[in-house]
Amino acid sequence: MVKKTGRPGYLQIADELREQIRRGTLAPGDLLPSTNRLSEQFDASLSVVKMAVGILRNEGLVIGQQGKGVYVREIGTTAGDSPAATADEVAEIRASIKELTERLERVESQLSPPQSGKPRRSPRG
Repeated sequence: MVKKTGRPGYLQIADELREQIRRGTLAPGDLLPSTNRLSEQFDASLSVVKMAVGILRNEGLVIGQQGKGVYVREIGTTAGDSPAATADEVAEIRASIKELTERLERVESQLSPPQSGKPRRSPRG
């Protein structure tokens, strides 16, 4: 049931459903209750329930299948979803940035005249 806490109802519903997914009460592949059922369960309007489910969709926790319903998404079914794959990608990006930074520093040092520590005079003298 949505409580009168000042927090919007759709966020409360999204929090509750998210928690059920994290606890495993709603497991990957499970069908979410219908919008009508969730509306009754949380004593909220259909539009509020739809907004809550939309948040979970945007977070990648659920996926809708036209005409079938909304299911808890299978996490880690592809390499791109795996936390280890993500960590590896971040490590690769960091290594590439480090390499590019070093290359840029070498190019800049070759193009720039050596600094003697003295202030440069303007050409007008």
